[in-house]
Amino acid sequence: MSPYQTVPLHPLVVPAEQAQARAREFHEVMARRRTVRDYDRRPIPDGVLEWAVRTAATAPSGAHVQPWRFVVVTDPDRKRRLREAAEAEEREFYGHRASAEWLAALEPIGTDWHKPFLEDAPAVIVVFEVHKGPDSPRPYYTKESVGIAVGLLLASLHQAGLATLTHTPSPMKFLNEVCERPAEERAAYVIPVGYPAAAAHVPDLRRKELDEVLVRL
Repeated sequence: MSPYQTVPLHPLVVPAEQAQARAREFHEVMARRRTVRDYDRRPIPDGVLEWAVRTAATAPSGAHVQPWRFVVVTDPDRKRRLREAAEAEEREFYGHRASAEWLAALEPIGTDWHKPFLEDAPAVIVVFEVHKGPDSPRPYYTKESVGIAVGLLLASLHQAGLATLTHTPSPMKFLNEVCERPAEERAAYVIPVGYPAAAAHVPDLRRKELDEVLVRL
């Protein structure tokens, strides 16, 4: 007998006359999302991170393997270790690894090797890709699956009034030690989460217009 089984679909039903308005309202909320590097230290309300991770875990994944792990770091000492290790890699990146072209592209954003947000934010979510291991099956389209999940995570946290940043130090092997994760889990994103500081500023950047990103055929 085939293992393929189905259950009834229970779709979200939106009246046609409301569809555009709901899409626009969601865009208006998400258009205010910005990457934030200055955080208030006030705590995140109970349950918010858990619901955001639940939302992220609804993402589609190759063969439905769900190859993700979300490690929430709030312990001050562990965040300090994470920052120290990340800054060591970032000093190498900015000082030796990055090409002149790459550094020029980063200049308008104002980034450098200093990563105080890894300690200042009340929580840091480290997202791991789960590869084949003793207790995990072989995943398919791992990066694509985890990337979609992270997009949902960022959207959910923004909806809750929280700010985030996607940090991707390279290499990331130090995160297995800091987060006590097995070798088959490979870090993909480091995401500080919290309320933006009262005096937080962000780069004066523009997003591409619709006709620059949408192609109709």
